[in-house]
Amino acid sequence: MLLCIDCGNTNTVFSVWDGQDFIATWRTSTEHQRTADQYFVWLSTLMAHQKINVEIDEVIISSTVPRVVFNLRVLADRYFNCRPLVVGKPECALPQQPRVDAGTTVGPDRLVNSAGAFSRHGGNLIVVDFGTATTFDVVADDGAYVGGVIAPGVNLSLEALHRAAAALPHVDISRPQTVIGTNTVACMQSGVFWGYVGLIKEICARIRDEYDAPMKIIGTGGLARLFEQVDNLFDVIEDDLTMHGLTVINDYNKETT
Repeated sequence: MLLCIDCGNTNTVFSVWDGQDFIATWRTSTEHQRTADQYFVWLSTLMAHQKINVEIDEVIISSTVPRVVFNLRVLADRYFNCRPLVVGKPECALPQQPRVDAGTTVGPDRLVNSAGAFSRHGGNLIVVDFGTATTFDVVADDGAYVGGVIAPGVNLSLEALHRAAAALPHVDISRPQTVIGTNTVACMQSGVFWGYVGLIKEICARIRDEYDAPMKIIGTGGLARLFEQVDNLFDVIEDDLTMHGLTVINDYNKETT
């Protein structure tokens, strides 16, 4: 069985892949001080609770937080007796190399999303990922990542607004009933929600104009379903795109070795 680990700035997701389906997925907060032993106790407890009795013999990791990779490597070695693949490291081959400026390091999550999106939808794509940052990844017709855009994440923007303005409360993001807010919370929610709708539409339109080819827009990440409520924002939503991309990269490395 393959254990896929996607470590972001806010959350880390673990999924068990049986070759056909993800049979379990768990999420925890990202903490760089968490040890391999702590990861295993947490994982084994959840697996026992869900009566999942499988043998993990492969591990692949995508991490935007370098400090956690060491303990995740130790987890794979100590408890699953395998050497993990780490996306972005030289020993982890990619189906297509990114085409970016020389010396540029592309985030592993963006490489994984590109591989997963190309596997399901072919090329000429824009992948919009709602994470700590909101990222736009451009995937060429051959599946290569060729650049993109990084904007502040939705929740990050709300938190910054709350911290910078003493009179403004902390609010959760949701689609407001009306654009014109009649109280502070509604005003903030409207500004963030419709502001990000405008950001997504404008950036995708400009990417399409610059790329000069028909492009499908793929939405993924925790808030993609919220913004799906706006008509014609995405062509498709992929909830498990990153995890699927990890299985694609893992399979590619097995085929090439």
